[in-house]
Amino acid sequence: MTSINPSTERLIKRGDGWQIGWDSGASEFCGLVGTDRWAFELTRSELDDFCRLVQQLAETLRAIAAELMDEERIACEAETETLWLEAEGFPDRYTLHLILHTGRRCEAHWDEIAARELTVAARTISVFSSAV
Repeated sequence: MTSINPSTERLIKRGDGWQIGWDSGASEFCGLVGTDRWAFELTRSELDDFCRLVQQLAETLRAIAAELMDEERIACEAETETLWLEAEGFPDRYTLHLILHTGRRCEAHWDEIAARELTVAARTISVFSSAV
C-alpha cells in the first residue's frame, strides 16, 4: 500500500511485515523504516545509505547466484558511517538485518518475504528522497 500526501510531500509504502517512508517536511528525521509492529525514523543520510545499500546487497546476491550451489546460503554485508546492513539467505530469498550506528543506535530485522518487498520499495523511496 502506498499513501501520498501532496501538501507535505510525504510518501509511505507498506506491506506485510515492512514499511518505509519519506517526509520532506520533517526537520531532522525525514525517513522511516520498520515493520507493521514497529518503526523508527531516519535522517536523510541514513535513509539514503539504507536505500543504496539494500540495492547493492540485492545486486551482489544476484551477481553471485551462478557461483552457488542450489542449497548454499550466503551472507553479504555492507556498511557506511551511519549504518550496517546484512542480507542473509539465498540470492532470491534473504533476510535483512540493520544496525544503525548514529544517534538512536537502533537494530532491525526483516524476514524473507518482507525483505524482498522492502528492497523493491527502497528503490522507489530513494527516487523521492533524492528529488527533494
